[in-house]
Amino acid sequence: MANNASTKLVIKFGGYQEPASIHNRAAARFGELLRERLGDRVDFELIGSIVKLGRPAGELVPMVERGELSFCYMSTVRFSRAAPELQLLELPFVVTDRGVAFRALDGEYGERARRELNAKTAYRLLEYWDNGFRHLTNRVRPIRVPDDCRGIRIRTQTSELHGEVFRALGFEPIASDIKEFVEQIGGERFQAQDNPLTNIYNFGVHRHHRYITLSGHFWGASAIVCNAARYASWPAEVRAIVDAAAREATAYQRRLAAAEDAEIMARLDPAQNDVIQLTAAQRDAFVRAVQPVLEKYRRQLDPTLFAYLGS
Repeated sequence: MANNASTKLVIKFGGYQEPASIHNRAAARFGELLRERLGDRVDFELIGSIVKLGRPAGELVPMVERGELSFCYMSTVRFSRAAPELQLLELPFVVTDRGVAFRALDGEYGERARRELNAKTAYRLLEYWDNGFRHLTNRVRPIRVPDDCRGIRIRTQTSELHGEVFRALGFEPIASDIKEFVEQIGGERFQAQDNPLTNIYNFGVHRHHRYITLSGHFWGASAIVCNAARYASWPAEVRAIVDAAAREATAYQRRLAAAEDAEIMARLDPAQNDVIQLTAAQRDAFVRAVQPVLEKYRRQLDPTLFAYLGS
């Protein structure tokens, strides 16, 4: 984009969720802020779900790399190969407090991962969004202890580490894109899955899986990334406006996320879903079951990373 004010800033922001999702509401807010500050100099389009266009959610980041999209949001699981520091957020039960996680991500820990990604990839990481505490749902039986997981086929994110965690619990993990899972949710291939409550509700999982166990076994972040070459081509003034809008949309997204769990719980019908709150002893049983996986990665990862989360 040239400095000429008449040159349009064309921004396409891609996602994979429903319009009511907190991610898409925050992305829409980002667009509103850009329009407020750039007026008719910006043409902003939110493509809320490429899944509904027949494309896997995993295509979002390659689409940003190729320039088909300017921005997208995606779980940091997708970026941990380029920035191994982000594997910390794939470990079970290491995040118990959102505030602690965001202090780390907004500080030195998040900056370390950002530098890695920006140096090694064709995109630029702007901000970290709240991807929620992940809980277990299934169609087979109530899950209260690890033994209840035995032999149940569970859909997982495309994370080898997540697969190790679920195998340690007794599940049979099947890694797949969210598009494939949503298409097959009513079938027998995936008997269980894990997601934040917002996705459990907005993807309609609760209509197929009666049992919801509030395990909180993972907490996830989503990264907001943009095409690095396109970002670099914008005038400094525009980059500053984009950065500020991203920060404000991030604060908005995190506020939505903090309130969302209670809102979704209120919408769930007890006649349709059994929501299982784990006792302290039951949760400890899950923590013990995944301890070998946690110890393995404690040995592999830089020990200073755990200090960022106070663990």
